[in-house]
Amino acid sequence: MKKLLLTVIAFVIGFSAMPLSAEAETITLTYSNFFPPTHVQSKLAEAWCKEVEKRTDGKIKISYFPGGTLTKAKQCYDGVVEGLSDIGLSALAYSRGRFPTMAALDLPLGYKSGAAATKVANEVFEKFKPEEFDDVAPMYFHAHGPGLLFTAKTPVKTLEDIQGLKLRGTGNCAKLIQILGAAPVAMSMPDSYQAIRKGVVNGGMYPMETNKGWKMAEVVDYCTLDFPVGYTTTFFVVMNKNKWKSIPADLQKIILDINKEWAVKHGQAWDESDAVGREYFESKGGKFITLSEAEGLRWKEKAAPMMDEYVKMTNDKGLNGKEILDFTVESLAKYNDK
Repeated sequence: MKKLLLTVIAFVIGFSAMPLSAEAETITLTYSNFFPPTHVQSKLAEAWCKEVEKRTDGKIKISYFPGGTLTKAKQCYDGVVEGLSDIGLSALAYSRGRFPTMAALDLPLGYKSGAAATKVANEVFEKFKPEEFDDVAPMYFHAHGPGLLFTAKTPVKTLEDIQGLKLRGTGNCAKLIQILGAAPVAMSMPDSYQAIRKGVVNGGMYPMETNKGWKMAEVVDYCTLDFPVGYTTTFFVVMNKNKWKSIPADLQKIILDINKEWAVKHGQAWDESDAVGREYFESKGGKFITLSEAEGLRWKEKAAPMMDEYVKMTNDKGLNGKEILDFTVESLAKYNDK
């Protein structure tokens, strides 16, 4: 009898230490996103929440907070780490220097589409599994189409034209602005509209979609098609690490399957919204400036030291910068023309 009692007690203790089963009570999560609710990337994030609830048969329910109402863009990542939100979506560039491995993605490598940039971002993460994300549970990454130069009142046709301009930029984009000869001004996209309208900055570097998604076409006049130095901005979707661990394995698998689908959806949406942004820019009287082949080469050569700087920076952090950069470039070449 004593042996049987000990066996029962051991079973009860062991059972209580197990993760919640799929039959347990509903798991409720919060999701913070800085994109406004009308932006396609916000709509996709909200659709992800609904898809998780649908495929888990309501075992997971997610309260969605767009427009920075729960945590602002720059605080989003730490907000997830600290539990202010369970899930967060924001840009890696808002935490400059914090994500050295993934920073390779935002270099001016000549991106041609958001679909390509998104595939590269997820491949780089899967390849290197960077320790910089050990304090969260990464869901997936996505990235916009080529970041281009937009200016108000001042057309930029050559490197000489950009000298001394104040341009909105964050992360590696800010470095590109500086190395080309302008002065970068760090600010989130929600603040950029008024800054350009009031003349605080002369323009900025961002993807074509921003003209419609953030109404930027209302305050800029020119777009310099500087594709040779086309960059991207990588966005993360991460979950609080402890919260992720508390989710049963069967439900985790469902979420991971959804993540793979949604990364592709985000990349495609960036390209679709780029097309809409281009039309909106033109409808507002915006003018395009095409760089000559020789001028484009000048811009590319001017930006080249950024690659060397990246390699040195990552090497100093104990990482293999050349390996990371080479893999990123090879991955981009694979997807750029698809």
